[in-house]
Amino acid sequence: MASSRKLTLKSVRDRLVWFFVVLLVSASLNAFAAADYYNHVVFDNSVTSDYYYYGGGRSVFPSTLQLQSGQIPVDTKIFYTPPNALRLQWRSVPGGSWDAEVRIQDIRNRRVNFIGDTLYVWCYSPQAIPAADLPLIQLEDESHDFTIPIKLGNTSLPAKHWTQFKLSLSLFATASVYDFDPHRLHGVYFSQSSTDDVPRTLFIDEIKIDDSSASSLPADESTRPAPPKTVRAKGYDRHVDLSWEPVADENLQGYIIYRSLTHRRFRPIGIQAAGMNRYIDFIGRSDQQASYMVRSVDRSYHESGFSNEASASTHQLSDDELLTMLQEACFRYYWEGSHPVTGVPLENIPGNSRIVATGASGFGIMAIIVGIDRGFITREQGLRRLTAIVNFFDKAPRYHGAFPHFLDGETSEGVPVFGMFDDAGDLVETAFLMEGLLAARQYFDGQSAAERSLHSKITHLWESVEWDWYQATPQEDALVWHWSPRWSWYISHRLTGFDETMIAYLLAIASPTHPVSPSLYYRGWAGQSPAAVAYRSGWSGTTDGDHYVNGHTYYGIKLDVGVGTGGPLFFTQYSFMGLDPQDVTDRYTNYFENNRNLARINLAYCVANPGRYIGYGPDNWGLTASDDHLGYSVHAPVLTSDNGTITPTGALASFPYTPEASMAAPRSLPQERLRLFPIRRKHQWRLSSTSTGIWEIACGEFTVRAMHLILAAIGSPRSTWVSMRRLS
Repeated sequence: MASSRKLTLKSVRDRLVWFFVVLLVSASLNAFAAADYYNHVVFDNSVTSDYYYYGGGRSVFPSTLQLQSGQIPVDTKIFYTPPNALRLQWRSVPGGSWDAEVRIQDIRNRRVNFIGDTLYVWCYSPQAIPAADLPLIQLEDESHDFTIPIKLGNTSLPAKHWTQFKLSLSLFATASVYDFDPHRLHGVYFSQSSTDDVPRTLFIDEIKIDDSSASSLPADESTRPAPPKTVRAKGYDRHVDLSWEPVADENLQGYIIYRSLTHRRFRPIGIQAAGMNRYIDFIGRSDQQASYMVRSVDRSYHESGFSNEASASTHQLSDDELLTMLQEACFRYYWEGSHPVTGVPLENIPGNSRIVATGASGFGIMAIIVGIDRGFITREQGLRRLTAIVNFFDKAPRYHGAFPHFLDGETSEGVPVFGMFDDAGDLVETAFLMEGLLAARQYFDGQSAAERSLHSKITHLWESVEWDWYQATPQEDALVWHWSPRWSWYISHRLTGFDETMIAYLLAIASPTHPVSPSLYYRGWAGQSPAAVAYRSGWSGTTDGDHYVNGHTYYGIKLDVGVGTGGPLFFTQYSFMGLDPQDVTDRYTNYFENNRNLARINLAYCVANPGRYIGYGPDNWGLTASDDHLGYSVHAPVLTSDNGTITPTGALASFPYTPEASMAAPRSLPQERLRLFPIRRKHQWRLSSTSTGIWEIACGEFTVRAMHLILAAIGSPRSTWVSMRRLS
C-alpha cells in the first residue's frame, strides 16, 4: 500500500501546469465568417480522397452505378474546386434504377440553416450528355421530408466544360406527407432518369444554396475581390504552413491556393473558406521546395488576381523542433480561433459560433500561458487576452459561485446545450475553469497595475465558488455535479472516482472561503458506499475497481485505482492540468504512478488489438473521448468501448507518463494518418481516425474539449513548472 499523505492542494509544490491540448494544426479562424460559409455550401470537397464519406448510393439490376465501399467515388484529377470532385458513373437500363446521395457534413452544435433561394451545382462530363439523359435531382430535409424529382438541367451538358446548373428552390415541390423545408436541407439525391442504356460519367462539384444573384457571371475589374496580402509559407517535416492577411469583403466566399513545385506552372491544390486565413499543404516528403500564391473568390465566382509568391522547403525536424511545431499548432486554436469579441475559445469549429464551454475556457487560459512561455506571443499580449476572458466570466451568471457548462460567447449568458434541466451551475466545468484561472494567477505575479488587477479579479472568482453548497446536505457523502434554482438537485449526478473529476474535490478541500471537509474525499470521491459502488459498476459494466481500489493486472501491468482497465485516457489528464500528480498520494496510490500504468495499459491494449482494427500498434494508440463517425463518443481499452477510433489526444497528452511511446505517435502520424487523409484544405491534424476495416472518419471539425490536452503535456519536460500552489 502506498504511504499515506495529507491530501490538500496546499501541499502541492511549484511544478508545471499539467494541461493538455489535442494535436491539430488550426486554421486562423473568424468563426462567424466560417459559420456563414456552412449556411450556403452543401458540398465543396471530400476530406477523404477515395470516396465521399457523407453519402452513398445503390443500384437495381440491370442498371448500374459505380460505388466504392458503398459510397460515391472521388476524383482528384478533374475538379472545379480543388483538390477533388465527386464522380458519378452509371448506366440506366429499363427495369432498373439507381440513386446517389450527397449529405451535408455532420457538425456538432450546428443548426442547419441554409440561406438562399437557389440551388447551384457545378457539373462536368468527358462526353456531352443530352438534357433528357441528365440525372434527376431530389432533396430531403432534416426531418426526412422530401421533394419531387426534377431534371438536373433543361439544357444539354457540353463535353469537357464545367457548367453551373441553377435551380430555383421553388421548383422542388413537396412530395412527402409534411412540407419540405429547403433551409433545413439534409441531402441531395441524384437518380436515374431516361433509360438510354448508355454508360455515362458526370463529375459533380460545389453544391450550394445561395441567392439567385450569386450565379457565375462575367466579371470586370470593379467586381473582382482584392487579392490576399502578405502570404507567408513555412516548411516543416512533410507539410508547409501558409498564412495571409484576410480580405475584407462581405461577399467573399473563400480562397483558392495555388502551388508550384517547379517554379513554372502554378496549379490549384485547395480552397479555404472565408474567415480562415491559414492553410496546410501536406506534401508528404522532406526536402521538397514549393512556391505558393493565393486568390480570393466571391460568391459569384469572381476571382482576384494572384497574391505575392511565397516559398518554403520541407525538411527533417529534430524531436525538439517537432514538439515545438505541435505546441504552436495547438496554441493557434485558442489564440486565433477564439470568440472575436471576448477572446474565449469556442466549443467546436465549425459549429455554433455562440457556444463557449466553461471548463474548456480554463484549458484555453493555460494554453495562453504556455504560448507566452514558448514565445508564441508576448506576455503583454497574453495579459490583455486573459484580462478580457476574466472580465467575460465576471459578467457571467453564477449559481452559488458555479458557472453553467456552456455560455454565449458574446453576452456571457448561460446556454443549456444539454437540455432544459442543465440550465445552471456545473461544478466540474467550474473546477476546470478554476484550474486555468489559478494557474494564470500564479503566472502573472508581477507588480504592474494590469497584473495586480488580473490577480485580484481571479481571486474574487475563486473565492466566490461555494463548493460546500454542492455537497447538497451535510449528510451527503459526495459532491454533486449540477444545481439549478429551478430544478434544484434534479440531475443528481454524484462525483465518484476514478474519473476526470478529482480536481473538484481537491479544490473544494483547498477553498479558503467555502471548503468541504477533507474526509469527503474518502467518503465521496474514493467512497465505498453502496451508491458509490453502484455508480462505478453502472457506467463501466464491471466489478473490477467498483470499490475504487482495483488491484488487478492487465497486460502484465497492475492498476491500483481505476474501474476495469482504467477507462479513457482523459481520466488521467483533466484533473492534472494544474496539479502535478507526482505530488498527489493518498492511502491507495501515487497518482503519477497510477496514471502512468493506466496509460501503459491503454498502449498495451492497442498493441494487442483484440478488436483487430487496422492500424493499431505501438505508434498509433490512445483511446479516449472524441468525435468519431457516430458523434461524440468515449473510447476505452475494452471491446465494448472500442469502435476502432484512435484519437491523437490520447497518446500525445500522455507524454509525461509515456514519453517514448508518445513520441512515436507524432513521428508516425504525418506518414500514416495524413497519407490516409490527404488534408489540404482546413486542417493538417485530424481529431480522430476510425478503422472498421477501412479508414473512414472524415469530420473535419475542431473540438475544444479535445483540443486542450497536448500543448503542455509535450511541454512538461521542456518548460518551467507552474502550478496552482498559492490557493489562499
